[in-house]
This record gives sequence, structure tokens and C-alpha cells, in this order.
Amino acid sequence: MSALFEPYTLRSLTIPNRVWMPPMCQYSAAPDGADAGAPQDWHFAHYAARAAGGTGLIIVEATAVSPEGRISPYDLGIWNDTQARAFRRTTDFLKSQGTVPAIQLAHAGRKASTDRPWKGGAPVTADEHGWQPVAPSPVSFDERHPVPTELTVEQIREIVGQFAEAARRALNAGFEIAELHGAHGYLIGEFLSPHSNKRTDAYGGSYENRTRFALEVVDAVRAVWPEDKPLFFRISATDWLEEAGWTADDTVRFAGELKEHGIDLLDVSTGGNAAGVKIPVGPGYQVPFAARVKAETELPVAAVGLITEVEQAEKILANGEADAVLLGRELLRDPSWARHAARELGGDVHVPDQYHRSV
Repeated sequence: MSALFEPYTLRSLTIPNRVWMPPMCQYSAAPDGADAGAPQDWHFAHYAARAAGGTGLIIVEATAVSPEGRISPYDLGIWNDTQARAFRRTTDFLKSQGTVPAIQLAHAGRKASTDRPWKGGAPVTADEHGWQPVAPSPVSFDERHPVPTELTVEQIREIVGQFAEAARRALNAGFEIAELHGAHGYLIGEFLSPHSNKRTDAYGGSYENRTRFALEVVDAVRAVWPEDKPLFFRISATDWLEEAGWTADDTVRFAGELKEHGIDLLDVSTGGNAAGVKIPVGPGYQVPFAARVKAETELPVAAVGLITEVEQAEKILANGEADAVLLGRELLRDPSWARHAARELGGDVHVPDQYHRSV
């Protein structure tokens, strides 16, 4: 059997194949009003198409645990029950196609309050639905971003609670897996890295202090997330800095601790926390980081980063470099990538009855 189309079981949940969709923001939610942050028709059509195309697991885009946690005013949120109910249409449909619905819970930290990428992605003002970002330390991401407000310990604890409440709502919304967003220079990742965390209290300085917030979030979410359902963590395995940044060694060390705290799989990406760094982008350029975590720890991993070709994805799994592959841009280009890959490899994938003529 093709490695791509072997089912994969975590806790009591079986995912039908190893072709997974990572979180990719659509910047298509209402910025204000009664349905602010709630999924719209675009979100349903977007995720439904990939489910009908045979994708085994779909992780819904970064979904903010508070209004201030959005990357842009147009991001999804799950800080209220109206938003949670609106997700039901999508999760029900994904399940009807045999796809496992997952959600990434996130807080953007100092990279919050920006415009949509196709509008330039610059920070937005209050007149443009913007707000003042918060962070571990008053250090801006780059010269374009404002200096964020340093979080107090009380505010840190409040955000930990917001992650837990968001997880409760995600469960009620029908999601089977929750993923905590600790990558790409957003709030959890900002705490992890000495590049962005300059605190001198219990949440900064040493490795143990810098990882404290992340583990508190994991513990709070794991306490409300059912024992039989998996919990993922997305990490940037390196800041791509020569010094004073989060490193691959840190990631391997942290992976073991995440497993002890109830994380079931590490979604391994890189970068996003330091502006202007040189990243050797190319096919599969982040796979070695996932492979190292898999080789040196007992925590399962998913690999991501310019994985586009069927043979390439199959080889990653067959070589034992990862337990699943996450296809981002390729699934934007081809919602039925999984079905095409199954035809090429002789794998078995769900095909909707309405599409039986395409088999």
C-alpha cells in the first residue's frame, strides 16, 4: 500500500490518509458587527472543496482566541458562541466526506492588526478596524510594525484562559483535533524565542522561563480537550538566525516536553519571527527539521514546506521522515490533489458519489 494512503491513528481517532491541509488564512471574515470573525460562504466552499477532493485532514486556518489575537481584522475567531455555531456547517460537511476537521487556535501577538496580504499587509489604524498589539516584550517585528504593549502577568494568565475557552468552543463546533499555533512569530512563538522575548520575570530569560507560557497554554487546553481526541502543536523549528534565536536544538528538546504535556503531534514549520533573514526556500526545505524531531524523540511529526509532487510526498513518508505531509499552496492550486495522487499510486481515497464518473 502507498504510504500516503495508509490510515493514521492518534488516540482514538483514525485519519483516513496522510494527505493533510495546513492552516492557511483566507482573510475573508467580517471585521466587525454581529458576525465578526465568523466563517462565511467563502470559508465553507474553500474547505468543502478540499474535503470532496479526498484530503484526509483539514486544519482550519489560524482562528483567534480573542479579537486582539487576530492577524488581521478579517481573520476567523472563536472567542464567542456565535462564531462556534457558524463553524458547524463546515465541520458537518467535512465529516460527511470522511475528512477529519481540525482547527488551529491562535494569537498573533506583536504581528496582529495588519491588512490583508493582497492589500499590502501593513499595520492598520483604528479607523481601519485596527488595534494596539500586545507581546511578551515591547519589541516591534520590523520598522513597519508598531511597538507592542508588554503583557502583564495577569494578562498572560487571561490569554491562557482564552485558549482554553476557545478549545471548549471548538469542541462544541464539531472539531476533532485542535492545534496550538506556536509558529511563525505569533504570540506563543514570541515567548519561545530570545529574539522577541526580553522579559526578566518568570516568562523570560532562561529556556525554562521562555517555554513556560507555551506549556501553560498546552496544559490549559489539554485539561478541557477530551482525552480521546488529539492535540497538535505547530512550531517554527528555527528562527533562521545565527545567534539569539530559537534553534533546531531547542525544538528537539521542547518536543519531548510537549509530548509529556499531552501533545500528540508536532506540525513542523520554520521562520516568521525575525524580519529580513535569509531562508533557503526550495522543495521540501523544512522536511529535515521534522525528520530530526521524529528521529530524536518519540513525538509524531507532520512535514510542510513546498511539498508539491506525488513522488516527493510519498518518499518523505516511505523514508520515515514524517508521519504525514501538509500541502499548502498545492492544495490551493488543486483541491483534488489527494484523488489524483491516489490514482497515480494505486491508493484508495474517498470519492463523492456525485463524482463517480471521474474515477
